[in-house]
Amino acid sequence: MTPSKGTRAVGLDRAAEERAVPGFLEAARADERSRVLVLQGDRAPLSDADALYWVSPAAVPGGAEWAFLGRAEDGAALLTAVLASADDDPFPAPAGWASLRAVGGALSHPESGAFVTALSLGRWLREAPHCPACGASTEIRSAGWARHCPSCGREHFPRTDPAVIVAITSARHPDRLLLGSNAMWAGERFSCFAGFVEAGESLEDAVAREVREEAGVDLVDVRYRGSQAWPYPRSLMLGFLATAADDSAAEADGEEILAVRWFGRDEIGAGLAGRSVLLLPGPASIAHRLISEWYAGSA
Repeated sequence: MTPSKGTRAVGLDRAAEERAVPGFLEAARADERSRVLVLQGDRAPLSDADALYWVSPAAVPGGAEWAFLGRAEDGAALLTAVLASADDDPFPAPAGWASLRAVGGALSHPESGAFVTALSLGRWLREAPHCPACGASTEIRSAGWARHCPSCGREHFPRTDPAVIVAITSARHPDRLLLGSNAMWAGERFSCFAGFVEAGESLEDAVAREVREEAGVDLVDVRYRGSQAWPYPRSLMLGFLATAADDSAAEADGEEILAVRWFGRDEIGAGLAGRSVLLLPGPASIAHRLISEWYAGSA
């Protein structure tokens, strides 16, 4: 089936109160005015390099898991239909298909928010069909935002796991930033230090523990800078800026982090501008924002 002409979703009101209306999702799927963001795995169709390609419900291939994302500024229902990963595109899109990692930084705030929400919700819909308590198949409720277990009666909801990420400055040399290179990366790729919050741990304690484990550094002056939903697989990244108590203590753990380095402001600027071999996080990530804010002096 050929997709309808794609349109840009401007603004997104989650309209959570509508999820509880009986038959709401079915009615929205039957409404030709509704617009659907189709996902295949973690990829979405694009109408341009900086815009998603929304289609009519009738254009969505079979076999998708559906959910209500919210309402656009013009009142249209915005839905997502999530397909399993596959090698071939389910239908052609004007600017092809791309992942959130690849295009998230180029999308408008409302569209990147819609993509993140659809991807987070879609992963849960496809990957958690059974009740974790008794193993029975669950029934989708609340327009895709809940699952009901008909066997034990439990209600289940999408999980969000808190994770912290931190950029580290030098107390002695404020124009230096400490970054690390993960064991899974190749070449001169460096980023901020990050990890999941453990049970019973505050965010500040998690920041201190992760950095001590990965880079051997104790921190002072830990400051919250902002957050970002990051659906890999279902995280909320909470960003911090902190100062190292002792620059000379920096040492990679040799397992998760293979190298740590202090970078000068000029080196960071060249990396952000793509003028050096230093590879920094892409613009879709909060790591990029933390580094850019520090470089610009606004942190």
